Amino acid sequence: MNTSAETVDTPDNTPAAEGEGTTFTALGLAEPLLRALDAAQYVTPTPIQAQAIPVLLKGRDVLGIAQTGTGKTAAFTLPLLHRLSAERAHVAPKAVRALILAPTRELAVQIGDAIKVYGRQLKLRHTVILGGVSQHGQVRALARGIDIVVATPGRLMDLLNQRHLRLDKVSHLVLDEADRMLDMGFIRDVRKIVAALPARRQSLLFSATMPPEVAKLA
Repeated sequence: MNTSAETVDTPDNTPAAEGEGTTFTALGLAEPLLRALDAAQYVTPTPIQAQAIPVLLKGRDVLGIAQTGTGKTAAFTLPLLHRLSAERAHVAPKAVRALILAPTRELAVQIGDAIKVYGRQLKLRHTVILGGVSQHGQVRALARGIDIVVATPGRLMDLLNQRHLRLDKVSHLVLDEADRMLDMGFIRDVRKIVAALPARRQSLLFSATMPPEVAKLA
């Protein structure tokens, strides 16, 4: 992660104060995303969203200190979808444009569901890679190349070792609940995955706490 990464620290779940004029439109998100937010009845950005989204839209790296329930999933998925849609890059077979790592199956599924809701009007492909289920469907989804992969570290390492995907084209990395990945013993897998990524990328790290081992991950 770039040493000039922006730090965003909004640990509470309080919506942005009324009268500040903060709206999703003012944050600069693309029209298809605004329509999806309107359909999902999102009205006012939370503090983490109001602070992180403009920075991420500029392509900056971000260290976000945020608890579960603060709206952090939208804080990183919305600008990620915006940038990927604007870049319109061709995806080579087995290649991935954006990688989101999560510590648990439940969180990975939740992030995948959010991408489906927010990106409903965008022509971006995503898939969720996790253990405990057959890998055949996951391998098929990866075969033609994909815009966004949401994954748990263990299953992603399995597929990477089997050469079912390549990470040399990743331009965006998100580590969500990075402190939990450390606590659950995924640190070695995460380091190997990060080492396989291009040095030139946007890195986003969200964590409830920020011990040195976590800050070094991205």
